[in-house]
Amino acid sequence: MELAGEFKLIDQYFKPLTGPEALGLADDAAVFAASPGEDVVISTDAMVEHTHFLPGADASLLARKLLRVNLSDLAAMGARPLGYLLTLCLPKTISGDWLRAFADGLALDQDIFKLRLWGGDTTSTRGPIVASVTILGAVAQGQAVRRNGARPGDLVYVTGTIGDGLLGLAAALGEIADMDGYLAGRYHLPTPRNALMLAGIAGAAMDVSDGLIQELEHLARASSVTITVRAQDVPLSPQAERFRDRLPRLLSGGDDYELLLTVPPAREAALLEQAKRAGVPVTRVGWCEAGEPRVTVLDQTGAAMTIAATGWSHF
Repeated sequence: MELAGEFKLIDQYFKPLTGPEALGLADDAAVFAASPGEDVVISTDAMVEHTHFLPGADASLLARKLLRVNLSDLAAMGARPLGYLLTLCLPKTISGDWLRAFADGLALDQDIFKLRLWGGDTTSTRGPIVASVTILGAVAQGQAVRRNGARPGDLVYVTGTIGDGLLGLAAALGEIADMDGYLAGRYHLPTPRNALMLAGIAGAAMDVSDGLIQELEHLARASSVTITVRAQDVPLSPQAERFRDRLPRLLSGGDDYELLLTVPPAREAALLEQAKRAGVPVTRVGWCEAGEPRVTVLDQTGAAMTIAATGWSHF
């Protein structure tokens, strides 16, 4: 994009989304004061056309999903959102209508999740559309929930339902029927669980972006525990229930953006009360034990299941 065009684009579409930290998008960085007694949490995720979204995807939904997958990272660490930086790599053929829809999508979710744009970068590309968000959040000092906090005896929980993202992509591609559009909706617009404040309750947590089994393996390694999960306890949506025969695949599919967490038994009641207040469904699916870091998934007979692919690989 030409320099003048870039500044006009920023002023027209993205300056209205900013908060005071962005300094009117007139400088090279945002400036903010971290509150006393709080830690700042920073995460970033990108979405690439053909890899993370289909060509011709609705720009508004794309923007909202981009923001939500980053919000999900904050939710997993028990942090509340503060603001975000946006990077866009766009072909010169991109239209004003596309940009307006993209900005409108961001504006809608900014209001829902109470955060503002603080800055970013735009550039042209001959390749696919690339959009990236770097998000910042805050949590009480020393209270960020990490992957390495699970302990033997902890209970394993997940929020929401698992497998909808995988099935939603299949629905969007026309590979399976999706009469009410629910599954495709879950793929295009996940629900980050930021209302569920895990700080002080969860021992360990992470979001389920690349498949539940793979995320369990990450958590087991980080915390040096053995995790056992009962496959039949993993919650499925009513729309996913008709695909229960594909359960091993649903357990390893990505794009759910639910939370996986562990909680000591003494704090289980606090988790259930917090979940009730937040309106976030939670389900106990397993437990942690001392032992070699590994994950065992039990079928309905109590036998260990063999799962060929445990999750999505980015390379």
